[in-house]
Amino acid sequence: METQKGFTLIELIVVIVILGILGAIALPKFVDVGTDARSAVVKGVAGAMAGTNAMIYSKASLTAGALGAGPTNVTINGAAVSVVNGFAATTAAMLPLLDLNPATDFNTVTANQIRHANAKTVGATCGVTYTPATATLPPVYTVNVTTC
Repeated sequence: METQKGFTLIELIVVIVILGILGAIALPKFVDVGTDARSAVVKGVAGAMAGTNAMIYSKASLTAGALGAGPTNVTINGAAVSVVNGFAATTAAMLPLLDLNPATDFNTVTANQIRHANAKTVGATCGVTYTPATATLPPVYTVNVTTC
């Protein structure tokens, strides 16, 4: 008697159905990875802004000695940066040092805000808002990723 080797039609159908169910469950988790990616990029930009501002503060404190009467501009890598209390006066002042790449992914909406240009909601506030330093408070970076 000859023994058959292989799978029956029912076994193959059961495997295909199981794969279909797994695919239907897993697919929605991977479809919207763009939102997570944009959120991560915005958080990275906020970190880059903080690092850039630390560099600006270091340069301003070395240039001035006493920051209260410090300079209003410092030059870093050939870029003139306007400063207030040792930190960048605006987001626009930091842009030459941030090296956002590709630059087309970001919009500077106001002097103190950088938005991700590819947010899924038109006019969304997916971005970072910069509040410049005062005489008593350091700068603040407000990240908004709810509409990314």
